[in-house]
Amino acid sequence: MGTLEKIEAIRNGELSATENVELALERIRKLNGKLNAFLEINSKAMEEAGEVDRMLKAGEAGKLAGLTIAVKSNINVKGLRATCASKTLEDYVCPYDAEVITRIRREGGIIIGMTNMDEFACGSSGETSAFGPTDNPAAPGYIPGGSSSGSAAAVASAMCDLALGTDTGGSIRNPASHCGVIGVKPTYGLVPRQGLIDLGMSLDQIGPISPDVPGSVLLLEVIAGKNQAEGMMMDVERVSYGELNGGVKGMRIGVSPQFSNLTDPRITGVIEKKVEFLKDLGAEIVEIRLPHIEQALSAYYLIVSVEFFSATRKYDGRKYGKRIESVCGEEVLRRIMLGSYISRREYRGRYYQRALQVRTLIRKELSLALKQVDAIVGPTVPKLPHKLGTRLTPLEMYAYDYLTIPANLAGTCAGVVKAGEVNGIPVGIQVQGKPLGEEKILRVMRALEVESSKSG
Repeated sequence: MGTLEKIEAIRNGELSATENVELALERIRKLNGKLNAFLEINSKAMEEAGEVDRMLKAGEAGKLAGLTIAVKSNINVKGLRATCASKTLEDYVCPYDAEVITRIRREGGIIIGMTNMDEFACGSSGETSAFGPTDNPAAPGYIPGGSSSGSAAAVASAMCDLALGTDTGGSIRNPASHCGVIGVKPTYGLVPRQGLIDLGMSLDQIGPISPDVPGSVLLLEVIAGKNQAEGMMMDVERVSYGELNGGVKGMRIGVSPQFSNLTDPRITGVIEKKVEFLKDLGAEIVEIRLPHIEQALSAYYLIVSVEFFSATRKYDGRKYGKRIESVCGEEVLRRIMLGSYISRREYRGRYYQRALQVRTLIRKELSLALKQVDAIVGPTVPKLPHKLGTRLTPLEMYAYDYLTIPANLAGTCAGVVKAGEVNGIPVGIQVQGKPLGEEKILRVMRALEVESSKSG
C-alpha cells in the first residue's frame, strides 16, 4: 500500500490510526532485533494514536493523520532520547520538540521512535553507532549507508510509514540509495534546523525518507517553510508540490561524464539505462561540465571537521552528557582532532580558507550547470555497499560521498529514487536541482518511479 493509499484508508475509516501504530509496533518487535534500526520506541505512541483517531472522527485530521514517523536520533523529540548514537548523550532526554516535530504533530503524524545512525552523523555506512550497526533490509549483511542508516532501514522494512533523516554530505541520499527507498535533501534553509544537534551547521539539512515519492512530497510539505525564530532560512512560508504527474516531456536533463569517471561501471550501467528512459519519456539530455567535482570531497571534510569541532565544545561533561573525547568512537575523535588542528591560526589560511574557496568554486560550477538544465541526474554513490564489518580506511569510507557532497557545498536540492539493482543490491539515481528547485527534481523522480512500477 502506497503512502497516499494508506492516508485514504485512514481517512475513510478502513484503517484507524491505532491499528496503524499497532502494525508498526508489531513489525518493530519482529524485525528490529536483527536490523537494529530503532534505538528507542515512543511509549506514548498508542496514546497519541487514540487522540488522532478522535481528531479524525471530529473531522479535524491533518495531512499526516495516523501515519507513523521515525526520527533520526539527532533531532529533539520531547520525552525521548536524542543520543546521536553516542555514549556522550546516551542519557539525554529531550526537553522540547524540534520545530519539524512540532509541525509533524500539528498535522497528526505519530512519532513511533528514534532511529539509529552513525555516531554524531560521522559516517557513511551505519556502522559507527555506539549501539551497534544497522543492517540493510534490502541487502542483508551489507551496510545500509549512513549516517541516516536507521531511518532508511526502518522505511525499507516497513517499520514506519515515513522517516526524518539529516543530510550534511549525503546522509539521506546515501542510505536511500543502498536501501532502495526515496530520500530528499532539501535546499539549504528550506527546512528549519531548530532542535537539530548539528554536525556542520552551514551544511546540515533535515529531510524526508519514504517508500515512494508521494510520501516524501507529503512530509516535505509539512516540515518546510520559514521559522520566524531562526536565522539562515529561505524566505518561503510554505511549499506545495501537488501530485507531480506532469512527466518530463520538454525538460532539459543534465548528465556529466565525470560521474562515470568516479563510479563503478556496474552502477553506471544501471544509471545510463534510466537516462535513456528519461529521453524516451521526452526529456532532452544535455551534457554538462563540473570540472572541479573531485575537489569537493577534500574541501567538505575540512569544512565539516572545523564546524563539528566547534559544535562539540559544549560536550564537556559539565552541564549534560559526558565529555565527548572520553567516550566517543574512532571516527568522531578523528574529526574532532582534525577540526582542532586546522582551526589553529597558523593553519587556518593553509587549509580552511582554501576549502572555503573550493566551496565557492563548486557552488559557481553547479549554478552555471543548472542554468542550462532543469535538473542533473547521475549515480548517488560511486560504489556498491561493502559487507558489514569490513575494515575500510577513512579515505575509502569518505569516497562514498564523492557524488553527494557538491549539493551540500552549494546549498542546492537533491533527491534519490531507486534505479535498479546490481547483484540484488539497490542502486539509486540522484536528481539534483537549483535552490528551491524541489518541484522539478520531484517531478523527475516521480516519472522514474511511475514508469519503473509499470515495467516492474
